[in-house]
Amino acid sequence: MVGKILRSILIVVIAVLFASLAVVTGVLYRYFGDFQQSQLKDELHLAMNGVQVAGTDYLQASHTDQHRLTWIASNGDVLYDSHADKGEMENHADREEIREAFATGSGSSVRRSSTLTEQTIYEAGRLPDGSVLRISISRASVASLMVNIFPPILLIASFAVLLSAWLAYRMAKRVVEPLNTLDLEHPLDNDAYEELSPLLHRIENQQRESRLQMETLHRHQEDFAQIIRHMRETLVLLDHTETVISTNPAAEQLFGTDCLQTGTKFPSDLIPDMEQAIKTARENGHFEFRRSIGFRTYQFDISRIESNASVHGLVILAFDVTEQEEAERSRREFSANVSHELKTPLQSIIGSAELLESNLVKAEDIPRFVGHIHREAARLVTLIQDIIRLSQLDEQVELPREEVCLLSLAENVREMLAEIAQSRKVSLTVSGDSGIIIGVRQLLSQLIYNLTDNAIRYNRPGGSVELTVSEDEAGVCLTIRDTGIGIPPEHLEKVFERFYRVDKSHSRQSGGTGLGLSIVKHAVSYHNANLQIESVPGKGTTIVIRF
Repeated sequence: MVGKILRSILIVVIAVLFASLAVVTGVLYRYFGDFQQSQLKDELHLAMNGVQVAGTDYLQASHTDQHRLTWIASNGDVLYDSHADKGEMENHADREEIREAFATGSGSSVRRSSTLTEQTIYEAGRLPDGSVLRISISRASVASLMVNIFPPILLIASFAVLLSAWLAYRMAKRVVEPLNTLDLEHPLDNDAYEELSPLLHRIENQQRESRLQMETLHRHQEDFAQIIRHMRETLVLLDHTETVISTNPAAEQLFGTDCLQTGTKFPSDLIPDMEQAIKTARENGHFEFRRSIGFRTYQFDISRIESNASVHGLVILAFDVTEQEEAERSRREFSANVSHELKTPLQSIIGSAELLESNLVKAEDIPRFVGHIHREAARLVTLIQDIIRLSQLDEQVELPREEVCLLSLAENVREMLAEIAQSRKVSLTVSGDSGIIIGVRQLLSQLIYNLTDNAIRYNRPGGSVELTVSEDEAGVCLTIRDTGIGIPPEHLEKVFERFYRVDKSHSRQSGGTGLGLSIVKHAVSYHNANLQIESVPGKGTTIVIRF
């Protein structure tokens, strides 16, 4: 800015100098020219008077080097010339000033020399005898004058330019200094030029808007960071070159922190088919696939980020679908098991009914076949009831809760299973505290019934089943201890799965549906209780449920 101010002032100074020089030279030249011509006319008038009195003697006596006097006869011949021989001079009748003098009594003209550096001024007057007296003087032309005065003018102009440059530089620095020291962080606190006030107010408004926008952007970034930080799903953001822009802890845990450094190339070779999936998503806009990593199964969703028909990057989401896979597998197995469990008694019922319908059964065997049909039908009803109960528990159907006494429920179960226990020669006892809790009576009764029924069916003759209800500061505890065949350690985690059987042949003989312990598991979960199981093969099993 200092340079611009300096150049501008110098240009103005130089222009003013040359314009002033031209004006002054023109004015002075015209003034002195007019003065010189007026003086020449006065001198001509004096010379004419002298010629009339003394003639040629006067002209000879008034000879000077500055003025030239010429006396011309009425026919144009030169009678006298102060600077040349009259005999060598040509006729002057055609000269402009002579013609005017012959015609009007006076005449004047200005003629330039061949070098254009001088001018000659002529003044002529007619004498009474008809002759003409002319006086002339030479003067420098404007060009000559300019050439003569150029060195001092150049010196003066140089001094003026240098002085102007120095003053302009100082003034420019003084003008710019307040601008260079402006505090743009606090525009309104500056004591600057009044003309800058609108600009400073505008800067203040823009800074205020910028701060608000930055605060909003920072808040959004913080919100986004908090969201992705607490996401259970894996999130990876890539730019158009597949360079990592942002990740979350779930992604770092899945891929490894060292592999997902911001600003590095995404390691697509870590996951099988990931490279081809990214390529497909870049071309089609979206792609998803599932892969197992370790003991977990993940679904990868890859989406293209684009704007104005150009790809800006990719977003990779990974969802842990292990439970979903397990649920789908369980549903498939459940459907297959239900079909099998329903098909077996139905085939038995149909077979017995066909034999009865064809009169192929002896009269004394008819009650046995009818009893068989009744038992299988009852088994079907029990199975269907268990399936309905499990469906209700799966769908989280809200059931009515009430105050329930676990000891009273255990006594009722003991009465219902007393006959079966007696037939298998198993002692069944109930003891302990009342165990009052808030729960679903039907579910709690079925829970105790299924566990006690299993303890009886998988017991040995002469064995025992003990139901104990206890209370302490931690809550109510239901313990079911038997002296049965026990459960091998490798089966302990699976016995509560649907239709899972440790000994399938024994299960068929016991007539169970395979859903009892699964219902127990769901009932315990429904009441936010905790179940622990300990079992020693050949010695018995102990199940503890703490409410």
